Amino acid sequence: MAETQYFMLPGPTQVPPRVLRAASMPMINHRGPEFKAVFTEVTALLKKVFNTENDLFIFTASGSGGMEASVSNFINPGERVLVASMGNFGSRYRDVCRKMGAEVDFVEFPWGTPVDARVIAQKLAEDKNREIKAVFCQHNETSTGVYNDLQAISLARGDHPALLIVDAVSSVGALPIKTDEWGLDVVVSASQKGLMCPPGLAYMTVNERAWQAAEKCVNACYYFSIKLAKEFLANSQTPFTPGVSTLFAQREALRMIFEQGLDEYIADHFFRRRLVRAGIEAMGLTYLAGEEWASPAVTAVHVPQGFKPSDIVAPLREKFNIVLAGGMGKLKESTFRIGHVGYMNVMDIVVALAGVELALRRLGHPVVLGSGVAAAQELLAQGF
Repeated sequence: MAETQYFMLPGPTQVPPRVLRAASMPMINHRGPEFKAVFTEVTALLKKVFNTENDLFIFTASGSGGMEASVSNFINPGERVLVASMGNFGSRYRDVCRKMGAEVDFVEFPWGTPVDARVIAQKLAEDKNREIKAVFCQHNETSTGVYNDLQAISLARGDHPALLIVDAVSSVGALPIKTDEWGLDVVVSASQKGLMCPPGLAYMTVNERAWQAAEKCVNACYYFSIKLAKEFLANSQTPFTPGVSTLFAQREALRMIFEQGLDEYIADHFFRRRLVRAGIEAMGLTYLAGEEWASPAVTAVHVPQGFKPSDIVAPLREKFNIVLAGGMGKLKESTFRIGHVGYMNVMDIVVALAGVELALRRLGHPVVLGSGVAAAQELLAQGF
């Protein structure tokens, strides 16, 4: 295998060389002043990305660890929650909630479409006794390449007291998120996607409404306890040994994002989405998500009838070091996914499109070689 890959996964994603160098810094005392400086800067910069003044906690964990923390700190066993799902990670929230002892109302929307905020409003209006303690949803569903209108979902609660708890693991950095303005009570993300770092850190914001729920929560929670974490946060520390090297990396990645400008960095993701979709269309393939809710982080593409995702993904990896993702869940045998999140050169997308064309030609599927590449190049030429 060559060292150089065209790494087009929706996570983990490519890491800039500058960030990799930062991760190789010598180890420091995680209870010392050097760590405090790193931790303080990372926390402050993350708050700017999340657009929040709320408490922000850093866990040494994957994004799924953050999802578990967003349940165990706020929901008691036996309490009722509403999980709005439109993909594989919505199902994961359902499973985590059930594992934590919650009574789950599971509302599933067609995969490839967003959550309908009107349905959320109806479900909460029917909850006359105000038993639903929280609404869980994704900001960006990685399995389908669809994102949700969080502001609309938040507003759909009306005067219902349910918390809104959001998995933003694959959206932070790729999509605008206005945590405080939109009234998002808890938001979870992680280091390895739009924030351009290796895996290993999970982030969670907590507002005052969520703190009120946390104070009453008696669910089993130790490693992910925000009550314990807040005690240490006062000294810019974590309760347990943190991922020091990944924090070095995250600081450097955040500096890079703000050197470019957060709005510009997010806009890059939307441009990459245009490149991918233009190329896919030109090849005669179709994608799962409609234009109005298509993710700027990942595009799920329908495999031509009669073929499997592995017919495209495997040969591209083996022959050309182009790494795409297969489908997930109920889409496992019908889609492949092109990630375009985080650190990426737009020419990587051109190469990936060329690879898909070659894979289709190898399968005997009618495709004009260069058609997808040309469509992407036309968009690139406009700003060259």
